[in-house]
Amino acid sequence: MSTPASNTLLIMRQGAVETWTLNDPATRNALSDAIVDGLLSACARAAQDTSLRIVVLTGAGGAFCAGGSLGGFANLIGQPLQDGQNDPLLAMNRGFGDLLHALCALPQLLVCRVDGAAMGGGFGLVCCADHVVATARSVLGTPEVTLGLPPAQIAPFVWQRLGESAARQCLLQGLSYTASQAQHVGLVNEVIDADSDATWQVTLTRLMRAAPGAVASTKQLLRSVRGPVPDMRDAAAQAFASGLRSAEAAQGLAAFARKQPAPWTLSDKDKA
Repeated sequence: MSTPASNTLLIMRQGAVETWTLNDPATRNALSDAIVDGLLSACARAAQDTSLRIVVLTGAGGAFCAGGSLGGFANLIGQPLQDGQNDPLLAMNRGFGDLLHALCALPQLLVCRVDGAAMGGGFGLVCCADHVVATARSVLGTPEVTLGLPPAQIAPFVWQRLGESAARQCLLQGLSYTASQAQHVGLVNEVIDADSDATWQVTLTRLMRAAPGAVASTKQLLRSVRGPVPDMRDAAAQAFASGLRSAEAAQGLAAFARKQPAPWTLSDKDKA
């Protein structure tokens, strides 16, 4: 049974498995307000559904998720906040932080099925999963700092998923990984062919061996052992909003749009 939670988020239920598909191929499934709100609503419903055992998060059109969508905020890039003005970027970015926390708190097994790009915020979604399956053509990365932005909301989730050393390397250098490289650092659990539905069904069958109550209890125990993801939602939203309003972000995003190097990547000789 397929249910369009919105035009940009499709929810399909098959027995005890729900597939949540980001469905905005024109933007490579960028995280618009509609997608974030739809996923938050889906998480709230799933948290109360004891008949649901597995949530599969995936993307349509050959991409998983290209990251955050600036939507109507593009005119704020590089524009300092005026004194006394409420910054709409704060609520927008914090809402994405709420989503990451909600995904991690799901009592069901959360499986990310990645095909194509999983960048920025999409990388953050992957870090929330209990199991990650990626196709060989997938690319996963955190390019924010190369654009003049901090990877604000995703940083603690990347840190908890990869550990401090790999997270520092990934986040501070804006690295991208192939599927096999992502498997090597522990982000991806399985790499399969894009058209290998049989392999995917084997994975689902294996995951269904786990009893739902035991899964929910074990996930809670694991959160207790390691501790919850640090709640940095407000600080991260402020860091992102300030970063987006900076001249650095304006330069970096403009260079990206022109497919040119950002100015800080050039040597003094190149600038001369």
